[in-house]
Amino acid sequence: MYAYCVIEYPIKTLDKAFTYEIPINLQEKIKVGMKVLVPFNTRLVHGIVLNISNSYEGDYELKKIVRLEDEFLVLNEELLELGKYLKELTLCNLITAYQTMLPSALKIKVQNSNYNKYEYYVTLNKSISDIMEYQANHRGKKVDILERLIDEKKVNKKEFDSAAVRELEKANLIKIEAQKVYRIDRKKENIEDKKLNQEQQEVFDKIKLSLGKNEDFLIYGVTGSGKTLVYINLIREVLKRGQRALLLVPEISLTEQIINIFYAYFGGDVAILHSGLSKTEKYDEYVKILNDEVKMVIGTRSAIFAPLSNLGIIIIDEEHSDTYKQDVTPRYHARDIALWRAKKNNIPLVLGSATPSLESMARALKGVYKLLTINNRANNEKLPECLIVDMTKELQKRNFVISEELDRRIKETLDKKEQVILLLNRRGFSTVITCSNCGFTYKCPYCEISLTYHKTSNTLRCHYCGYTKIKDDVCPSCREKGLNYLGMGTEKLESLVEEKYKEARILRIDADTTTRKGSHEKLIKAFRNKEYDILIGTQMVSKGLDFPDCTLVGIVNADTTLNIPDFRSSERTFSLLCQASGRAGRGNKKGFVVIQTFNPTNATLECVRKNDYKEFYRQEMRIRKVLKYPPYYYLVNIKVVSKIYENASSNASKVVNYLKKHLASSSIILGPSTAFNFRINNVYRFNITIKYRFDDNLRNTLKELDDIFSTNKDTFLEIDINPLNL
Repeated sequence: MYAYCVIEYPIKTLDKAFTYEIPINLQEKIKVGMKVLVPFNTRLVHGIVLNISNSYEGDYELKKIVRLEDEFLVLNEELLELGKYLKELTLCNLITAYQTMLPSALKIKVQNSNYNKYEYYVTLNKSISDIMEYQANHRGKKVDILERLIDEKKVNKKEFDSAAVRELEKANLIKIEAQKVYRIDRKKENIEDKKLNQEQQEVFDKIKLSLGKNEDFLIYGVTGSGKTLVYINLIREVLKRGQRALLLVPEISLTEQIINIFYAYFGGDVAILHSGLSKTEKYDEYVKILNDEVKMVIGTRSAIFAPLSNLGIIIIDEEHSDTYKQDVTPRYHARDIALWRAKKNNIPLVLGSATPSLESMARALKGVYKLLTINNRANNEKLPECLIVDMTKELQKRNFVISEELDRRIKETLDKKEQVILLLNRRGFSTVITCSNCGFTYKCPYCEISLTYHKTSNTLRCHYCGYTKIKDDVCPSCREKGLNYLGMGTEKLESLVEEKYKEARILRIDADTTTRKGSHEKLIKAFRNKEYDILIGTQMVSKGLDFPDCTLVGIVNADTTLNIPDFRSSERTFSLLCQASGRAGRGNKKGFVVIQTFNPTNATLECVRKNDYKEFYRQEMRIRKVLKYPPYYYLVNIKVVSKIYENASSNASKVVNYLKKHLASSSIILGPSTAFNFRINNVYRFNITIKYRFDDNLRNTLKELDDIFSTNKDTFLEIDINPLNL
């Protein structure tokens, strides 16, 4: 017998199946999808079995498979096929596609380790008469242990004296049994079962009719409309039919809240997959899924590859989120993988959002997706009132950070013992530090990007490559005490708010305060329990979270995302501000939102003020059509990357010439130009963008370019098909 295996090296020239002979002792055990150890050149490497055959047509002697590395881990037929689709979709290597599907503990090239956790139990190993005979001649702890085992049959070893247990085991009176346990094991709770309102019921009924067939839905529901309750009822219906469900959420900050809700409803039937878990916890959850011990999976982007058998529904919450797109190889979007799996399993895919991406809404309006709308909040409360404040006028009053209007409303909210959220989508204390004496500016030596000052650690950090240095008290150039702290992040805002509202209890949630495991859940729970009055945070506090006593949301600087030079900046700003606004007034109290900006007449902000997604959609689509951007045109972004500037520049020109020669005349090629972040970690990046509608030559041309540069040692290509960022 012979096995065709793809090996662990993610190199283009080795991206093919290699044939190995299967030793006789492995022929009964080996299966397609198994992880194996095979010889390659002078080394032993790991691989995945893609196919098994009884015949081999070559004329040279084959090497033999050394051993099966993991008889438990078997990529099923669906995932093996999905890996090939992912390769075609993103132009990655096949082995890279399979690596992406697995948790860190089970990666292809990871050495086998035993990540299982066990509890040890003591049971009797002799008849009762033998035990009683022993007890008659002994006393003390050993007799106590035996008496308890007669009554309870099986007791955790931890509850007994270890020395006494060893002696009884040596006397063959007891035996120790290992029982596998999971690190995460939550029980179902007795909670009040909420009923669907009329709008929710209508959405549920329409999707329920599609169970058992492939249809794609987009739920457009305002913030607080109760989409989660619709998801719960859909999943219940799927589980009743003996099938399983997959639910994706965009960020770890959201998983804890939504997971707790689903644990309460479904208990141990839920497995979770996200980057906040330890390696061993991910292993446990993956084992549960492989063993069919759970009925649903909740997770972030990579959970779309969960090996769930008998899938009945896939749900993607907050479908507009950028976090569903992976920005390293393979550059896939979870929505594309979900569409493939839904079609493969002949099941419905449900996308949900209060601010759907323009591409998804365009598909829904064309009938590609079925559009379902929830216009009202679940509790029938009105959406929060929204006010735009012109910060140009506030500067004249010396209000540089908190406007008069926001200050007044914060004080009123605190007086009523209600809570405030302040959103500033930039972490750190100051974004730029310059010297007023000589003009020196702190920049990353590897990226040519201003370093951000973090006051709590007194460090300057590059948010691109991670470079960190301790800040000096004097200018490193002229040695004078003339450093100015310009720009503002959440850390500086926290300091100013603490000084302004001395009686308030203030909490900050951003990437710096949530580095420890479980910190997201802990901080969010503390704010929900009213241990704090004011929450300051970045976009991680803007969506999905539910704080019944939060009645005021302040957007400190709405221009932070609006002025980014990217064609999606208006869409991202609208989504972020609408989602953040939706945190106010979710209980039975009226909510209010204050948006501070230097562009008060901006059309996007006006749509946010009126919570008018339809008008924003119309405005933005007109602009996209004129500028030939998605959804009217598809995009491909190619970055030509090298540590040598000249090589990056000359090869970028060669790539453009190649594209012009091979692509259809209707395709638009922009560039080469320097990338927005031109130098990161001492690597130079040139940008080339392709806009196209229909081009039969595109895929082959991209593959050919990729193959050409696969042997280039100093310059390589990053090809991103349907990018979210240019």
